[in-house]
Amino acid sequence: MKISVAIPTSALQDESLKIDKTRKISVLARACAIFKIETIYVYQEGNNGSDGSLMSMILKYLETPQFLRRRLFQKMNDLKFAGVLHPLKIPSHVTPSDAKKIVVGDIREGIIVNGKGKKWVDVGINQLLQFYGKTPTGKRVTIQFKEGYPKLSIKEIDNSGSEVYWGYEVKEKSNLFSLLSEWKGNVIITSRKGKTASKEQLEKYTKTDEPLLVVFGSPEKGVHEIIGGRMNKVQNAKSLNFFQNQATETVRLEEALLGTLAILNAQNSS
Repeated sequence: MKISVAIPTSALQDESLKIDKTRKISVLARACAIFKIETIYVYQEGNNGSDGSLMSMILKYLETPQFLRRRLFQKMNDLKFAGVLHPLKIPSHVTPSDAKKIVVGDIREGIIVNGKGKKWVDVGINQLLQFYGKTPTGKRVTIQFKEGYPKLSIKEIDNSGSEVYWGYEVKEKSNLFSLLSEWKGNVIITSRKGKTASKEQLEKYTKTDEPLLVVFGSPEKGVHEIIGGRMNKVQNAKSLNFFQNQATETVRLEEALLGTLAILNAQNSS
């Protein structure tokens, strides 16, 4: 089951300080990595454009292997509090820097660089490897070692079909309705007004190869309020309540994300 999530830019409005916003985004990123989210869609909701750019930037930063961040991210105000971020430690990040430990078949993330009239790839070891693929300079690339140490020959690969979780993508959307109109697959709208997320309700989504988009509302508006009268135009969508009998007035996004994905994961594993 391939799951993507849609979260609003207004999710950060409860936090007044940038350091607290940064911490919250870190929790969201960790939750998505734990449950192998394919794509995080950040949709515009409310008048908080700066929060949207902050969220997208930090989500992308956290998904990037540490050894590539210096090349891919310049010093900027959005990353002022990067020191409080918790690392994801997904397979694409946990890689040895010792070239002698590399064996045939190892997969790495890298970045293409120029040097001496040739293209090279930096994969986090103490040497650059010559690159013959089509990926342009300055872009990330996934490579596999055809030979281990000391030859270290490589090839570019598409890792999207791998059973090993390699990280999430981050995509920005101008509004939620356009995302739902374009989505090809099933949609779960998380809502306090929805039907109980029972085993029977969830089997439709966990026992199929159809991609699933799980949509979360904002602190002040549910998804139905955000979409308004166009809700009946959304295809293959069902509203489900994952927090029946909640004692709190509201469920914060970071709580809803962890709880909802944990329930879906448990159902998928049963």
